Amino acid sequence: MKAIDPGATVADWRNWKWQLRHCVRDTETFEKWMEVPFGMEQRRRFEMTEAKFPISITPYYLSLINNTENEMSFDPVFRQCFPSPLELNVVTDDMADPLHEDRDSPVQGVTHRYPDRILFLVSNMCAMYCRHCTRKRRVGDADSIPTQKEIMEGLDYIRQTPRIRDVLLSGGDPLMLSDDYLGWILSELRSIRHIEIIRIGTRTPVVLPYRITDNLVSILKKYHPLWLNTHFNHPRELTGSSRAALNKLANAGIPLGNQSVLLAGVNDCTHIMRTLVNALAANRVRPYYLYQCDLSEGLSHFRTPIGKGIEIMESLIGHTSGLCVPTYVIDAPGGGGKIPVMPNYLISWSPTKVVLRNYEGVITTYKEPDTYEPIICNRDCTSCVLQHENDDTEDYKALGIGKLLDDYDKTISLIPADNERHARRDLQG
Repeated sequence: MKAIDPGATVADWRNWKWQLRHCVRDTETFEKWMEVPFGMEQRRRFEMTEAKFPISITPYYLSLINNTENEMSFDPVFRQCFPSPLELNVVTDDMADPLHEDRDSPVQGVTHRYPDRILFLVSNMCAMYCRHCTRKRRVGDADSIPTQKEIMEGLDYIRQTPRIRDVLLSGGDPLMLSDDYLGWILSELRSIRHIEIIRIGTRTPVVLPYRITDNLVSILKKYHPLWLNTHFNHPRELTGSSRAALNKLANAGIPLGNQSVLLAGVNDCTHIMRTLVNALAANRVRPYYLYQCDLSEGLSHFRTPIGKGIEIMESLIGHTSGLCVPTYVIDAPGGGGKIPVMPNYLISWSPTKVVLRNYEGVITTYKEPDTYEPIICNRDCTSCVLQHENDDTEDYKALGIGKLLDDYDKTISLIPADNERHARRDLQG
């Protein structure tokens, strides 16, 4: 702390605004504060990387790095926060916007991909710029900071789209907004009658836990039901300070989840991941997703084979509590959304039996019912024998595989738009 600011006190260190004012934003400052001089060529390569993908590291997160000379390059905190020249290696499959968030954006800052929920980008600033960020194209860009006018346009879109029931605030990091401004956005959302759930995605409990102040928590808890997902990738990040921040949020009645990203050289280890999910649950954080690393530009060195993720899931399911097991997902390139990729426990089935295996390799059977009278759905809920006391199906429309399974829909197949066989049919008349 004294190397950063000779006059700083412990109270300063725990002040989130002091932390932001003293973020590391260049290689030279990192060398000075960490007392790890780089060679001239090494420094040049780091500076080339930071010119394209900026640095921002809070002093708090910096303090978690093991700066022993032979250990630092393998340190999981260092690898997540300090630029690597490998980020400049943009491979053929890399994309600036792999999830097509911009293409699925009806108004600036809103991504509407799923029928009943939206992603609302209310900030483009983060306390720390994660090296594995899927939005490296925009985070920290002063030209893409959402204006209040753009926020209002997003709120208007939500008001005018009654099927939206769930809003996820993201960015950047929504908790980088001032308390009052964030409170205003939350109050506007809560005033919209059809919004049932508000979610916030933030990494501040990991990289800037002092942002979780009593005043912030008092604002957040006004707008229940409000959920918060954070982003711990390694057990090292669960410090006393981060645990205290999580405790404040949980005590305010805010359900907490965690979204980890599978990162080569950081957490691609069954032991590390099991330690992490168990520690999260012990701190009232539900492991929610384990993401396969996206195809964003400059992330190829972080990506693992899908098989590594499956191996990790095999090491969790049955080996720890079910509430500690996240869903392993690929956020599909091209905007296809999150696709679960899990171990296969269904071996085979017949009209009378299903053959299953468990985590130990035990093979067992489940007997199907001898008689089952299905209720055929014709979408006339008023005549259905089932009780629809809270009927919200008025604007429901099946999509994809669900469309093929619905009784009332006559669709028998899903055909790609560029199917050659059907194109020939059209030409033949």
